Amino acid sequence: MLKVNNHQIYKDDKPFFYLADTCWSAFTNISNSDWKYYLDYRKQQGFDAIQINVLKQWDASGDDLNLYPFPITRHEDGSYSFDYTKINEKYFDRAEQMLFEMQKHDMVPVLVLMWCNYVPGTWASHLAINNQFPYEQIENYVKYVTNRFKKFNPIYFVSGDTDFPTEETIKYYREVFKVAKENDPNAIYTFHIKGRYEELPEEFKKQIDFFSYQSGHNFEGQHTAYDIPMHQRSLGFDKPIINTEPCYEQISYSRNMYGRYSAKDVRAASWSSVLSGANAGITYGAHGIWSWHHTGSTFGVVEGEGFDSPFDWHDAIHFNGANDIAFLKHIMEKEFPNGCQPTNIKINNEESIRSAINDKKDKMIIYLPTNTKVDLKDFDFNKENSHATVTDLLTYNTKNLDWFKPKTLNMSNVQSDSIIILSKE
Repeated sequence: MLKVNNHQIYKDDKPFFYLADTCWSAFTNISNSDWKYYLDYRKQQGFDAIQINVLKQWDASGDDLNLYPFPITRHEDGSYSFDYTKINEKYFDRAEQMLFEMQKHDMVPVLVLMWCNYVPGTWASHLAINNQFPYEQIENYVKYVTNRFKKFNPIYFVSGDTDFPTEETIKYYREVFKVAKENDPNAIYTFHIKGRYEELPEEFKKQIDFFSYQSGHNFEGQHTAYDIPMHQRSLGFDKPIINTEPCYEQISYSRNMYGRYSAKDVRAASWSSVLSGANAGITYGAHGIWSWHHTGSTFGVVEGEGFDSPFDWHDAIHFNGANDIAFLKHIMEKEFPNGCQPTNIKINNEESIRSAINDKKDKMIIYLPTNTKVDLKDFDFNKENSHATVTDLLTYNTKNLDWFKPKTLNMSNVQSDSIIILSKE
């Protein structure tokens, strides 16, 4: 059973560091044998949760299963319509079997109930090639889903990638949330809101169990990985915060901008989030896994966010960035089992260097994007009272770090990004 206490999530009364992989298209795109392989691989790496869209992901890659939650009609212009009055039992039978496989792997399903392309007024509603969900069918759908899936103790995203521009939009999500809570009151709930966005209607913010945000895939918006949790903490938000969609590894910069995010970019977004107040966990994504792409298949909606082609999922599952983020989880569980709090102090007058401290204030961790000497003049850690180690995030090798001055750490020989841990002796 999952529950929330202060800034952390607990599972069976033990601290639970949320490490989710992004697999939005699982229910519509993945064969049973591939699903088992995928779960085996991610479990071995250290993942403990998978984020899945219950409905058809609007920008998923082409699929061969032809199995959807409702009867579908395809149109000559490429759009399609669902008959939301008729739930496809076969679709949910298979989805349930997939969740049983997750249960065997002791992994938490994180299920999106209503992605934004199904809801009037959202940014995606203007680009969607599907018909929108009738308001009067929400209760039947959400009641059915939550009653079928609650035995798996899921976390629910009420929304997927959404904004809240109109009263009608809010009305839709209010109904989804209300029906879900009525039928699965013991689950944990949050909203997955669109990239670089933190505005959530106050009525929802009071009800959620943790705050989910995404720093996303916009090149100019990567600073929101740390800006958003810092701002939410400054407003007094006192529940867990998780960046549930940092930049995906090897996804292109959004809006058709040339370039792709590297493993280092993903590390920077992830460590920056966790050390800036979003310390209950982190989500990883690989471009090719979330849409479950096969070479040669169609991909997504080219308008709007505008992403370049994904990698074949057989390749994307082996991106090394997944190991990097699993290593982040390992460090946090080992060194900061009760979480850490951001220091909110600029080191070397550089905001991209992030740092956090434990509750006893005798251990501090620093994420260093680029190697340099580290000035600790604003901290109670020095050569006389503390021991320092540095870990190369390319090799995971850890070694002692020397002091340059009583309040300055010497530069190591790490050639990429690193973490520094200071422990009072």
